[in-house]
Amino acid sequence: MMSKLQLWKQHGAAPVLSFLRLAGLMVSCMGLASSPGTAVATDASGFTSTFVGPTAFDDIDVKVHTDTLKVMIKTWGLADVYVVTNTVLPGGHSGWHTHPGPSVVSVIAGTATYYDGDDPICTRHVIPTGEGFIDQGGGHVHLVRNEGSDTLTLVAFQIIPAGAARRIGVPNPGNCPF
Repeated sequence: MMSKLQLWKQHGAAPVLSFLRLAGLMVSCMGLASSPGTAVATDASGFTSTFVGPTAFDDIDVKVHTDTLKVMIKTWGLADVYVVTNTVLPGGHSGWHTHPGPSVVSVIAGTATYYDGDDPICTRHVIPTGEGFIDQGGGHVHLVRNEGSDTLTLVAFQIIPAGAARRIGVPNPGNCPF
C-alpha cells in the first residue's frame, strides 16, 4: 500500500495545488466583494524573508519523553515544512498576517515586539535575543515590529497544510493604533 506522500508524488501535486490556489483566490475575492470599502491586507515595511522549503512530509508523529522534557509533534495528512529567516529593519514590521499552521519563532538578534490581532488593548509582547514565541497559526492574526534601533532577525520553523500559502496578509484588525 502506498503512503499519502507516494500517492501525492505519483499523481502529481499540480492539480491539487491549482485547485487550492483557485479556491483561495475565490474565497479572497468573495470576501473583498462582500462589502464595499473592505480594507485590504496591510503591507510589511522594512521586512524581508528568506526560506528553505517547502519540504513535503506525510503524517508526522514525533514523541520524545525524557525525565526533564516531553515533546510531541503530530500531524494528520500532507504537510509542508519551512524554515524562515525574517530580517526587520529598525521601525519595520511584518504587516498584519496569519499562517495556516503553527510557527516556532526564535529571536536571533535584536528585540521583537509582537501584537495579537484579537487583543482588544493591543498588549506589547517584547521578546529579546535568545528567547522566542509560538504563533499558533490557523487564522491567528498578528504583527511583529522592530521597535528597537538594531536590526531584528527571527528564525521560524513552520508546519502548514500541503500546498497552502505560507503567509496570508490581512487587514488591520483595528485594535492597535498602527
